Amino acid sequence: MLEHGGNLQQAAQQYGRPLADWLDLSTGINPQHYPIAALPAALFHRLPAAAYSLHAMAKAYYGAPHVLACAGSQAALQVLPRLRAPCHVAMPRTMYQEHAHAWQQAGHQLHFFEQSPDDVLLQQCEVLLVCNPNNPTGQKYAAETLLAWHAALARRGGWLVVDEAFMDSTPQHSLASQSGQAGLWVLRSLGKFFGLAGLRVGFLLGEPTALAQVAALLGPWTLAGPSQYLAELALADRSWQQQMRAQLPVQSANLAQLLTQYGLPPYGGTDLFQYVQHPGAHQFHQSLAQHGVWTRYFSAPQALRFGLPSEVDWPRLAQALGSLTV
Repeated sequence: MLEHGGNLQQAAQQYGRPLADWLDLSTGINPQHYPIAALPAALFHRLPAAAYSLHAMAKAYYGAPHVLACAGSQAALQVLPRLRAPCHVAMPRTMYQEHAHAWQQAGHQLHFFEQSPDDVLLQQCEVLLVCNPNNPTGQKYAAETLLAWHAALARRGGWLVVDEAFMDSTPQHSLASQSGQAGLWVLRSLGKFFGLAGLRVGFLLGEPTALAQVAALLGPWTLAGPSQYLAELALADRSWQQQMRAQLPVQSANLAQLLTQYGLPPYGGTDLFQYVQHPGAHQFHQSLAQHGVWTRYFSAPQALRFGLPSEVDWPRLAQALGSLTV
């Protein structure tokens, strides 16, 4: 198992602090999650229905011609490497680690780049994979650049895979509407923007024949009935979505300002997190944990990712940051 944020049980054991006494900023999940509605009891004692209505709702929300619901985008990213014979796969060196793990486990040869692939690497690889915006650096790729890369790959049967887990607050930059093309995959999730990570709801956007291959590998009942029910409510609630798209950029800018105030100017970020590179990141991670603030630590390069605190937790974060010797 790779290391991820949200591992509060590990933090509680390591630092001797009860689970309830932590400010968890390690995940990049919206602390203002979509409100959980009352659930019909029947959802718990019958098999999940076919996801026809959920797919229709997702196509309308993403503006995508074809979608496949899955148990989080994690389920989709683990299947995609199984659809190709071992080949050359390129991706950023600093990125969500599960992608590299999944492709490597399936026997593919990985090639890493820092910011963008050069022409030589683009010609060498059959699959190019990016997170847009990138997790954890926040780097953003222009849609025109991504589509040019896709065109170059598709001409020889290659793929572009774009993980848009943090795209919901800026849908105008998404490739969802282009995802019906052969060789273009887009991953989406309800875990981050909607703050519903525990539902395990994600979507794979792609060409219908290829999506059918993924569906066959995933098998039946990939989503629990309660998850489907709540996902449909969240995707349909345009008012809540618009409210979040107005609030999150302001909160993220405030977080960047606060970190800068205490000597940790962000290297990059999104509307849901800020990413700080610093040679003292490991020490800062430990010091913040002593104050009950849990961050996501990265060792190469040395960095911390800070998610957004809830409204009542800003003073606690400021106090913990003030304790650091930067």
